[in-house]
Amino acid sequence: MKINATRMTTPIEEKVHQKLKVRTGMVAVSDGKSRPTAVQLHLSMEVLRLQKEEPLPIEPKPLNAKERMVQIRRQKIGGLGLSIKGGAEHKLPILISRIYKNQAADQTGELFVGDAIIKVNGEYITACPHDDAVNILRNAGDLVVLTVKHYKAATPFLQKQDDKESQNTDSNSEREASDESFRVPSNSTSSRPSSICSETDQEPTQTHWVDLIAVPLMMAYVTRYIFGTDKLRPNAFEVRGLNGVSTGIIQCDDSAILSQWLKYITDNIIGLTNLQMKLYNRNFGVSDRIEYMGWVNECVLNNNQPWQNYKARFLALKGTDLILFDSPPLNIGDWSKSSLTFKVYQTMFRIVKESENVDERQHCFLVQTSGQDSRYFSVETRQELLRIENAWHCSVCTAVMKLGSKTFTVSSNGKTAGLTLDWNIGFSLYEGESKAPLWQYKFSQLRGSSDDGKSKLKLHFQDMETKVIETKELECSILQSLLYCMHAFLTAKVASVDPGFLCSMLP
Repeated sequence: MKINATRMTTPIEEKVHQKLKVRTGMVAVSDGKSRPTAVQLHLSMEVLRLQKEEPLPIEPKPLNAKERMVQIRRQKIGGLGLSIKGGAEHKLPILISRIYKNQAADQTGELFVGDAIIKVNGEYITACPHDDAVNILRNAGDLVVLTVKHYKAATPFLQKQDDKESQNTDSNSEREASDESFRVPSNSTSSRPSSICSETDQEPTQTHWVDLIAVPLMMAYVTRYIFGTDKLRPNAFEVRGLNGVSTGIIQCDDSAILSQWLKYITDNIIGLTNLQMKLYNRNFGVSDRIEYMGWVNECVLNNNQPWQNYKARFLALKGTDLILFDSPPLNIGDWSKSSLTFKVYQTMFRIVKESENVDERQHCFLVQTSGQDSRYFSVETRQELLRIENAWHCSVCTAVMKLGSKTFTVSSNGKTAGLTLDWNIGFSLYEGESKAPLWQYKFSQLRGSSDDGKSKLKLHFQDMETKVIETKELECSILQSLLYCMHAFLTAKVASVDPGFLCSMLP
């Protein structure tokens, strides 16, 4: 199978235009139960279509090129309902070049484009110039008998001319004869009527592609897995649209072609989703903007079965929040209707190593929030996993800068104190009642930390002058929350050191 591409120009946002590729190729598609059928994939920027080839409706044609007599009753509006071209001055017969739909000639069902008019009411007009033939037809009375003979080879050219004319509004569409002359193409070998008639010519069957399924790609979902499981389909994938429409199982025998299709479709989905994200961000402040949104699969443990089930969730990183939706937000109001929301500065994000995978799912990550069970997610590609990781770092920086500082109640040397994490100052410990400062260190002075997993925490700082390591011991009843928040501040500080990263954070 070969994927073909043609160029087109499509408006994407406001007055911005860019050239987009329309890609087509033959694949096999099934519903997972019946035998696959061959279809064409048609991929544009916004829609993936499954198409089948069907013959065009065949218009009735005269069976042969013998002379026929056809009776027409002239209408008060529309006349005979036909136009003619040709004439003796061009050494051509008077040819019917157009038949107006639902008018007199069309209603007979016996006249066709390409018919040459031999007689009008028994009078030969084969030697008539064009204008004389027009006058004869106009003055032939209300009941007109035409003797015609079909010239098959002239039909395609006349129909092509008809298509061009029909694109422009004809101010005199009620006339029964055209005042335009028929001229043979410059590459024609002869101008005589006999040279364009062939009884044995066979017209090729004309076909067109008809849509079977159209899947909108805005916030659509692509998967290679058998839905809800960790089992990969061999050389197959499925695309599900936001409107619930599915392509079914698309199969490609060639793995390289499969990879191409996955990339093309995924790139379009990402492009459209990023566009929608930018449109949403026009309604949010810089500190509340969306850094990422897209589909992930969340592992759902089932105690009654020896394997995991996966549920598709729509994940977003917005301002200080990690948000999970059952279905994507379609408007600004939907952003307040999430099923779950976590603060990123109280949450840990960790990419799962391949050796730690719980099943056959690849590209997995963990989200750990204080006081809750860890959540295990997977995405379809390594590229998507890295996009989420990068967006996570951006969100953490945004959240910490917006938060500014966070204070936790701790115990130091048996006394109640307050440990403050401050974006500009660093670590500060204050006495509980008097709020007097006990010690202060910059984030850059932290050389390590350790904890017992329950409540005790040790922080190891280096004195800037003596270079001596000083250890501070603390106890905190919400130790995990403190550790996650501390990790967020340190991550944001490290990221902010990179000028390139800071530039990417600018609105």
